[in-house]
Amino acid sequence: MSIQPDIEGIRRQMAATIHAHWKLVLAQGIVMMVLGFLAVAEPNVATFAVSIFVGWLFFIGGIFRALSVWRSRAMPGFAWSLLTALLAIVFGLILIFRPLAGALTLTMVLIAFFILEGITAIVLAVQHREHLRSWGWVLFSGIVDLLLAFLIWDGWPSSADWAIGLLVGINMLFFGLSLVMTALTARLMGNQAR
Repeated sequence: MSIQPDIEGIRRQMAATIHAHWKLVLAQGIVMMVLGFLAVAEPNVATFAVSIFVGWLFFIGGIFRALSVWRSRAMPGFAWSLLTALLAIVFGLILIFRPLAGALTLTMVLIAFFILEGITAIVLAVQHREHLRSWGWVLFSGIVDLLLAFLIWDGWPSSADWAIGLLVGINMLFFGLSLVMTALTARLMGNQAR
């Protein structure tokens, strides 16, 4: 039995789903582009906002982890799990109350994120190039992510106070553009299929 028909069915289903929701994808792309433009226009403010947001994520996640670990005190590794939860809470509080001090650490995390996102986008673009006309835009977005990772690494640590906001903004602009182009392509493909 061949697996190929199942893969083709999944690809057709994915194309049909993107076409059915092209307006939602387009709206998301436009919002991402607007937010990206605002972040590029004010990178210091965007860096500040990203640091605080990540701080809240660590803080809230640490509290939930601490509560769940505390409920299972009899489990092996309780002390290490509780210590990890408390470190997440402390790190979150540092980012919330001193966001620019945490920007250096976040800059390194951002480099890793851009590398992973870039590689993922490039692999997806290459894998779906036969079935998605806008695969070039997704590929371009992945290449831009890798370029951004290199640029932030090259300027670290002196650029950490503005780099996060600027790079996140550029990333959002290009990701939004790739969503817009994907939505428009899906719309055209749907109209041609009728």
